[in-house]
Parts: sequence; C-alpha cells; structure tokens
Amino acid sequence: MHPFRTHTCGALRKENVGETVKLSGWVNRKRDHSGVIFIDLRDHYGITQVLCDPDSPVFNDVEKVRSEWCIRIDGAVKARDPELVNPKIPTGEVEVLGLELEILNRAETPPFQLDDEDTSEELRLRYRYIDLRRPVMLERMVLRAQATRTLRRYLDDQGFLDIETPMLTKATPEGARDYLVPSRVHAGKFFALPQSPQLFKQLLMMSGMDRYYQIVRCFRDEDLRADRQPEFTQLDLEMSFMTEDDIMRLMEGMIRDLYDKALGVQLSDPFPRMSYAEAMRSSRFLRVPTHRKSDV
Repeated sequence: MHPFRTHTCGALRKENVGETVKLSGWVNRKRDHSGVIFIDLRDHYGITQVLCDPDSPVFNDVEKVRSEWCIRIDGAVKARDPELVNPKIPTGEVEVLGLELEILNRAETPPFQLDDEDTSEELRLRYRYIDLRRPVMLERMVLRAQATRTLRRYLDDQGFLDIETPMLTKATPEGARDYLVPSRVHAGKFFALPQSPQLFKQLLMMSGMDRYYQIVRCFRDEDLRADRQPEFTQLDLEMSFMTEDDIMRLMEGMIRDLYDKALGVQLSDPFPRMSYAEAMRSSRFLRVPTHRKSDV
C-alpha cells in the first residue's frame, strides 16, 4: 500500500530538488496562468506550490479540483526560477511538478475565505472545522500546545507529580453554581462537575504527595465574564513545606521558562517586587477621580 505522503507541505527545501515525493493536504488556492495550473497545497505544517502543465498526465483531473478539496499529489521537486522564488514561505524556493493525483475528498464551496478577516464570529463558529484551518487559529492552537508542554516539562523537572483528580464528585462550597450530572444508578441523586480540584489536592498533600499539578478542566455555572468561561482550563498545583519566597521563586522560574520556550521572550531574573507600602502609594496616583453630578 502506498503512503499518503513522504513529506509534509512545509518540509521541502532546495536540497530535495530532483526527488520524487508524495504530498497530501487541502487545496489552499488554485490558479490558472496561460494554461499552466498552480495549486497551493496546505497542511498543518505549511504550504507547497504544485504545478501542472498541459503535458502532465493529470492535467485534466487537476482542472476539476476546487478550493478546500483534500488531495494527494505525487510529483518531482524542482527549483523555482530565481524571479519566482517566494521568500514569504519556507518552501518558496521549490515547487512540485504534478505527475499523479488522487482526490481523497471533495468539498462544497466554503462559506467564507480563510483569509477573510471580516467574517462574523457566528458564521465562523457554525463552521468551526473550517475556521480552525485559518493560519491565525492554527498559530493559537500550536502556541497553546507548546505552552502546556513547556509547563509540564518544567514542573516534572521540579519534582511535581502529574495526578488526574476525579471529574464526577459531590458539590463543593465554591464561589459559583455547580453543573449537575444526574446519576443513573442512584435515582434522584446528582454528581457535580468540579469548579476546581481544591479538595482533592489538599487530600494529596495530607497523604504525603507534596508536589502535585495537573492541567485540568473546570466548570462554573455562571454568566460570561472577560476572564471566566463556564468551562475553562487551568494549571492547578499544590505544594507542602514551602515558604512564601520558595513559592515565588519557583513560580517566577516557571513563567520565565514559559515565556522563553513558547514566545522567545527573556524576562528579568528575579522579577521586580513591590512592597505593600509601595503598592498603596502607587494606587493613590492610579485611582480614577470621582465626579459629582454637578461636575458632569
């Protein structure tokens, strides 16, 4: 059975010129220039330009291809002419001369263009699987994955245990209403989805597992706010036998490592600190003045 791809759409470089490759992905854009068809083939890793001239054995099939169709292309890697190099993409020095085409899945005309920034949020969410193909959404998903990977590695290196706590539990006295899940085996009884793993992590500290963390889903039945959703993810951790300075030093190190690995930003070491008295003095200057009705 042939592989669907030998390379991703972001992998080919000038060193691959002369190789025969297989690429699979989505048709990002199709262009017809004087009888030569160009396809920008896209996957999670990048974009590669594919060209088919009238002498190509798959030219007639390529003519039928439309935007967002999922296809497999076999072809030969060739260098682009110097004046046609695209410096905006990593694969911009090469292109693939299409020799074989397999249509993996046809698609209807998309309800919006991936590069259209004016598309309403309602329409994007209705077609979320298309919205997630947009480069900006892909970048956010990759950044989130990199952030959680960096946090896990840092905390693992600091001796923390990644422990998963129960999702179905009894109601706990938190600051919001619980989401309730009816029990099938106990009529009239309900589980509550956790607002936080607070009780479970305290049990872990009492049991002697003195460094715990998890990246956990939490649920709060409350109205939307700028910094809170009914369903959200948080980094939750607990430590025993720690002073305030120990906690701040460890958390500062985690934030520095996160910004360095995920964003390439160097933060100061240590972080600047402000005493309570300094904070109070500063707050007097930042306070928004109030106005009487007669002043407005």
